[in-house]
Formats: sequence, C-alpha cells, structure tokens
Amino acid sequence: MEALINAAARALAAGDPLGALQRVALRADPPALALRGIAMAQLGEHARARELLRRAIRAFGPREALARARCVLAEAEVALAMRDLGAPVRALQDAAATLARLGDRGNGLHAQLLAARAHLLLGRTDRAAAILDGLDLHGLPPALAAVAELATAERWMRALRSGPARAALARAKQAADRSGIPALVAEIAEARTALERPAARRVAGGASQPLRLDEVEALLASQVLVLDGCRRGIGGTGTWQPLARRPILFALARSLAEAWPGDVTRESLIATAFRLREPDETHRARLRVEIGRLRALVKDVADVEATARGFRLQPRRAAQVVVLAPPIDGEQAALLALLADGAAWSTSALALSLGESQRTVQRAVADLQAEGLVRGIGQARARRWVAAPLVDFTTVLLLPGSLPGA
Repeated sequence: MEALINAAARALAAGDPLGALQRVALRADPPALALRGIAMAQLGEHARARELLRRAIRAFGPREALARARCVLAEAEVALAMRDLGAPVRALQDAAATLARLGDRGNGLHAQLLAARAHLLLGRTDRAAAILDGLDLHGLPPALAAVAELATAERWMRALRSGPARAALARAKQAADRSGIPALVAEIAEARTALERPAARRVAGGASQPLRLDEVEALLASQVLVLDGCRRGIGGTGTWQPLARRPILFALARSLAEAWPGDVTRESLIATAFRLREPDETHRARLRVEIGRLRALVKDVADVEATARGFRLQPRRAAQVVVLAPPIDGEQAALLALLADGAAWSTSALALSLGESQRTVQRAVADLQAEGLVRGIGQARARRWVAAPLVDFTTVLLLPGSLPGA
C-alpha cells in the first residue's frame, strides 16, 4: 500500500494527476485523501480538492504534525487558486513555520512563496518583496525554483522594473523546462509574453501611441511630467502625487494635462469634473475651490495658472507634459484587470484586493455583467465572477500595488 502512495506522490510531482488518481482514487486513509485532494486541485476541481484536504487534516492524528502542515499548505494553495484571499496568508505563514521547524525546507519555502504571491494579489508589494528578499533559493528542485522566479518576476513587474523581471522570467523558464511540468512551462510563457504586449497608451495632441512596460518605465524616468491614468496620479523627475482617492482632482488634472500647452475653459472643466452641462455661479465657485486643492497637491511638480478663459497646467522642472492612458477605457479598468487573470473571483476577494467596499464592487460587477464583459459562476454565496482573458495587452499597470517605488 505504501508503494501505491509513493507512486501517486511521484505522479503528482511530475504533473500527472490522473496517474495519481488511478493509484489512490478508491482509498480513504489520510495520505490517500491528501493525494486525491492535490490531484483534484491540479485538475481544476478546487471545491472538491478543498473538501478532501480538510478531511485529510482532520484524519491525521496529533502526532502527525508534518503531514497535517503539508495538508494545510495544500489547502491554502487551493484557497489561493479560488481567490479566497482572507485566510490563506495567515495559514501559509503558520504552515511555513511548522514545516521549517520539522525540517521540511522545500515545502516551507513553497509556503512562503505562496504567501508572497497572495500579498501580490492583494497589492501588498512591500510585504511580498520582504518575503522574497529573505528567502534562500539555492539548491531548490526545478519546479520550486521556477515558482520562486515567477513570483520574483511578478514583484518586479508590479514595481515597473522590466529588466529584473525579464531576467527572473529567463531563469524561471530554464527551471520550468528542467521540471518538465507543462502547466508551469505554459504559465511562465504567458508571463514572458505579457512583457511584449502594450501596457498603456501615450496620449498627446489627440494621438495615441501604445507603450510596452519597458517603454512606460523609460517614460517615467525621463524629464517629463506624467499624468498617469493607469494608477491615478501625477509625477515626474523623481516625485509622485497620488490622486486615486481624489476623483474630481484627477479629472481636472487629466483635462489640463491633455490640453497642455494650451488652457481649458472653465465651462469644460466644470462639465468634466462635475458632469454638468449648464453651470451657474455656485459651480464656478466650487471649481475655484477644487483648483485650489489641486494647486496645493501638485505644487512640487507643476503650477495651475489662471488664464482669461480658464486654467493651464505649467510644469515646474519638466519640459513636457504627457498623459499615460490605461489600455482599457472606463471606470472599471482595474476590476477587469483582476478578473482577466482566468481565475474565478468572489466580490469579497475583489473588494479586498482593490481596497473598496464589497457593495461598491458588487455594483461595478453588475454593470460589467450588463455590458457582457463578465459572467457569473455558481449561486448565492458560492457565486464567482470571471472575464475573458485580455490578450491584446498586459494589465500590470492596472493591478493593485503597481506604484512608483513599490
């Protein structure tokens, strides 16, 4: 019987879940339950996999702490695949500590890598970087080395560092090729392709030019003032002022940046920022207040000058003003970017990742469903949402945590 367990484990390690199930499908002892759960997870049957792994955790006795910790790790990985982002980070940290204490270095590192990827999904790039920087990755098996390099590449992509990201993906490909696991090879190939797709659009003079991630990185490092429509902020020459939580000020700043070096009439600014067609004096007074707030926020990089017709943006040190527009038009670009990763997300997980209330996300998802951009799977509390993959461009600039200096 132990020979069957060992054979099933080797099949799973080689990426052959069907071969593993052929050996343990009819068994209900704890090791077999755990292996069946992992096999179902590899086949994409996450709900069934979670059930089997929880049964295995309960079945292992108190003296089998190592086996229980491995099952906790597997269940947390399944939860991450299901985008259940509330509990996995805590469970992974506890499992990593237990596995390290019991001498299972490989699975302990795997738990920490999964914790780093969970933090990346939540936009916590600083926490992910702290985990990755503290890992000793020497002598890892090829599959685990590929996962580590893939997480490292994602960390650098979120930080807009295309050079280190390319290097990490090259190392990941070498490790994945040695592992011989097709799913891992395909995931890394998709990540490498994303670097070659347009990540944003440069808008100037009414024309739009697609930019790859490395071109966006070069633009942000140049001597220009950038109004970033992807991450909702304005910056240049080493400074950055976020405006994501100030939608009216961002709308005003974008209108002024798009019109540079010209000015924008007061009527146009009121219509853009307040969505009004027939302004009166109260709206003009409100515009003066909001322009004053904008002046205070961007004073380190630009002035907002009054003209006879309206207002004009004047950079302090930069020679040019450039608008960086997102690859997806619309207010729900970040939400679509998350849903386009191929996983099924709950509204609670989307809210956690975006930093919004669940009710706000539910309304946004309903609007996207009405437009035919997303579809629901399941019913009631088990309902999840997916969107078609966005194959023409990469959405890394729209994901949470993709901020300058992250």
